[in-house]
Amino acid sequence: MEERIRVAVDAMGGDNAPVEPVKGAVEAVRQRGDIRVILVGRMEVIAGELKKYTYPEEQITVVHAQDVIETGEPPVNAVRRKKESSIVVGMNLVRHGEADAFVSSGSTGAVLVGGQLIVGRIRGVERPPLAPLIPTAKGVSLLVDCGANVDARSSHLIQFARMGSLYVKKVLGIPNPRVGIVNIGVEEEKGNALVKETYPLLKECGDLNFIGSVEARDIPAGICDVIVCEAFVGNVILKLYEGVGATLVSKMKAGMMSSFRGKLGALLVKPALKETMKDFDASEYGGAPMLGLNGLVVKTHGSAKSGEIKNAIIQCVQFQEQHIDRILKDLFESRQ
Repeated sequence: MEERIRVAVDAMGGDNAPVEPVKGAVEAVRQRGDIRVILVGRMEVIAGELKKYTYPEEQITVVHAQDVIETGEPPVNAVRRKKESSIVVGMNLVRHGEADAFVSSGSTGAVLVGGQLIVGRIRGVERPPLAPLIPTAKGVSLLVDCGANVDARSSHLIQFARMGSLYVKKVLGIPNPRVGIVNIGVEEEKGNALVKETYPLLKECGDLNFIGSVEARDIPAGICDVIVCEAFVGNVILKLYEGVGATLVSKMKAGMMSSFRGKLGALLVKPALKETMKDFDASEYGGAPMLGLNGLVVKTHGSAKSGEIKNAIIQCVQFQEQHIDRILKDLFESRQ
């Protein structure tokens, strides 16, 4: 029998826990027979949720974790103090080889801190970034970094570019990914101090297909495959992306429902429109992997529903099958 990928899921993290994480786990094992999900959290609560579903029971197990790290808690203190929290217990499963990956919708700060303190950075990696796939007109692009390092240096951005390029090659199968740095114009002399310092260094990287500066308006068109920026800029791009998408959908629905003719037209275009909007739904692509760790950690939205959590779990299978963590380790340790 094929060995299953073991994915630990934080059943207590996020706005919709434990309902949505448990449901996402069930949906994942129903869809894939090569996954074993380890739900981490309060055992009696998780057991109560699992009773709602019929699923292959040998593919889901529960590991008890009594505590929960809340969103407003100071991340470092919470990770060090709450040893029995679902985030810390789940991270330790990865650290000790009892799980291949960890998925959480919980406190972003705690996940970032736990990833570095518990799972640990690959030797040579200065700052692990969060790297979500975002939808574009040509498919998807990888946004690196979207929230982990708000005060990055040029050396960090160079590493982000290398990690992102390798990830896109292996996971998306793009042989020579186009790498761009987010800027306020396409001219090389434009940008803030960080961009001006990083741009010429990226040009000198012979192992990257660097195409230069990328303006935010060109990102949805799919102008490049790897979008490099520090976390403040990346998070603004991601949140604006999501907000504009949700607003457009809302306005389109309101417009179509405003008259009889609009309702009739909506019936005709609904199948095609639904498929198109699905392509531009960020939750369809799972969460944001934290690249550069000694194991896989994936952060989903705090408001994630079961579909996003299911997709994040399935995303972990592809990551493991392509041996991304091992390849990144070889890449950076060879540079020491």
